[in-house]
Amino acid sequence: MKVKDIAERIEKIVPLKLAQDWDNVGLLIGDAQANVKNILLTIDITGDVVAEAKRAKTDLIISYHPVIWDGLKNITSDGATSAVYNLIKAGIAVFSIHTALDAAIGGVNDGLAEIVGIRDAEALGDYVDNPAGDNYKLVVFVPIESAAKVSNAVFAAGAGAIGNYRNCSFGAEGTGTFLPLKGAKPAVGKKGKLEKVPEIKFETIVPAKKLDNVIAAMKKAHPYETPAFDCFKLYNPQPKFGLGRIGKLTPPVRIKQIIKRIEKYTGAQAVGIVGDEERLVKTAAVCAGSCGKIINSVIAARADCYVTGELKHHHAIAAQEAGLTCICLSHTVSERFILSKLAKQLQKQIKQVTIKISKKDADPFKWKKL
Repeated sequence: MKVKDIAERIEKIVPLKLAQDWDNVGLLIGDAQANVKNILLTIDITGDVVAEAKRAKTDLIISYHPVIWDGLKNITSDGATSAVYNLIKAGIAVFSIHTALDAAIGGVNDGLAEIVGIRDAEALGDYVDNPAGDNYKLVVFVPIESAAKVSNAVFAAGAGAIGNYRNCSFGAEGTGTFLPLKGAKPAVGKKGKLEKVPEIKFETIVPAKKLDNVIAAMKKAHPYETPAFDCFKLYNPQPKFGLGRIGKLTPPVRIKQIIKRIEKYTGAQAVGIVGDEERLVKTAAVCAGSCGKIINSVIAARADCYVTGELKHHHAIAAQEAGLTCICLSHTVSERFILSKLAKQLQKQIKQVTIKISKKDADPFKWKKL
């Protein structure tokens, strides 16, 4: 498979439109036309990870954190850009997903919420637009004998998808009337004569980005010179996409139980705690990595517990004063657990490519008891 083909598969799991506008996601290094046989998954791209990728004959690294954050003025074999230099020299492509994976359904924050035990989790803040966009209802009136041809054409053009279902539609029979005038070239009937034709009122749903193609396909398949159709923008309330998650715990649990879950599923060796260590948690919030001002939303929502990667000092003080218990896992520890799930999801999409999780990617902190 080519890099561009794998990028398309990644986008099905992690839509890049979910990334924050300050982020740097997508193909950051490499040739979109290059062939890929081996993929390495990692949170960070360090010198050790690059060396590991070379030994494994890796063609593409899928990294959580971008290997390039800002514009580079130079790329050299030593210093801060050495990893970029060595990747380019080795011909290893890099595709980064970062905050797109944070916001995605089933991504990092949903995974962290599941570990904590949050039910029906909702995004906390830094909201982004739904990548699916708006939906429209297409209503077209078709002679009964042509209904299958027209419906198949609009489905093939991308209409009729609702969740895990395809070819969704509704049809109701009725009678269409029309009077061909001078200059008309009617497929049915004659000029100057009122026609009555048994028709089906065919309705289906169409994503905004596919609307033009669907209407064009409908017109091409339709037998009438001038098809009668309507198009309505749908009111479509959708869940908010953004960073963090918040929700209820059913049943409520103690802080120590949450810590045990975290240890089991993330491999965290130590946690930093702010506030009451014995409290019963009824409402909890999570945000992988470092989520800055989102903690203000957690406090405003009167959550009992907040699980995150790290907190700045003044945010920790704010939590303490608000009576919010915080559990800090270390930045990358709060994220790394998602790699195994992502590997399985990708392997289903690209079975012919070998996918491995980096063994050299690790928390830069070493936690020791004093």
